Amino acid sequence: MLVDSPPEPRADIAPAPPNRRAMLRVLGLFLSAAILVVIALASIAIGAKDLSLDQVWHGLFEETGTYGDVVVADRLSRTLLGALVGAALGLAGAVLQALTRNPLADPGLLGINAGASAAVVTAITFFGVTSLSGYVWFAFCGAAAVGALVWFLGGSRGATPVRLVLAGTAISAALFGYLQAVMILDEAALGRMRFWTVGSLSSASGSVIRQVLPFLLVGFVLALLLARPLNAMAMGDDTARALGADLNRTRALAMLAATVLCGAATAACGPIVFVGLMVPHVVRSFTGPDLRWILPYAAVLSPVLLLGADVLGRVLARPAELQVGIVTAIIGGPVFIFLVRRRRTAQL
Repeated sequence: MLVDSPPEPRADIAPAPPNRRAMLRVLGLFLSAAILVVIALASIAIGAKDLSLDQVWHGLFEETGTYGDVVVADRLSRTLLGALVGAALGLAGAVLQALTRNPLADPGLLGINAGASAAVVTAITFFGVTSLSGYVWFAFCGAAAVGALVWFLGGSRGATPVRLVLAGTAISAALFGYLQAVMILDEAALGRMRFWTVGSLSSASGSVIRQVLPFLLVGFVLALLLARPLNAMAMGDDTARALGADLNRTRALAMLAATVLCGAATAACGPIVFVGLMVPHVVRSFTGPDLRWILPYAAVLSPVLLLGADVLGRVLARPAELQVGIVTAIIGGPVFIFLVRRRRTAQL
């Protein structure tokens, strides 16, 4: 009896070879970095008073003692902080999405932003702290304390994604209730907090960057080193154990990385929403589920979104400006609804 041989694969639909896919991803990463450079230059040049590229160049590399040099110096700190905070939020979002196995997870999901905000309100209201350099440490300590509390309530060494999310949600609700109560009862605290709580880069300075940079660098390195063990965890606990992954250690380090990154970012700029949700989710659509590519792309493209939103806020409300946290929320709300609806449609 004759048996038909299987049809040969068509050349026009054959998948790209692995080497070619890797090359395309590398080229895409370089293109993303180039886009980030362009957005960073726009962040320096565009504001209440626009500067020419020549003025930007002189302000960056040749001091001429002009007004443009002063503006460039101020905007350079703002741009550097925006790039660092954007990368931190993007990496934290990617790590948390892998940790919770939820592609729509956000750095605020585990209560870290709420912890930082509550600590800053406490510092202003009860300790009389008024400067950003003063309460940046309260914010970071609040974020770290909530991260540790979520890890403990989530089961510590027996923590699971569901337990961590439930613990983070409960703590966030309690802390935001406390935050609103204190701000309503203390008008002075409300006045000082109203810009910080929406997320802003307007108070960026070299001092703030120096204070948060060590924590951000530690978080960057730790998040990137977790790519392989988190990839193993994505295949399920049993498979991850078979591959030699230590689940408890990986979850603890992922929580630590997310806490350090979110805590430092929130301490410097206030709680900025949706950046850590949108960018890793979009990146995953063209890199696939491999965190060895998701994390670098998120670290480059998240600053593009944050700095772009900051520039947009300056243009839309001239001569004043919209805080970057407001712009990302306006952009992120519709995008989040679209992602949820698309995910729901795909599951039907």
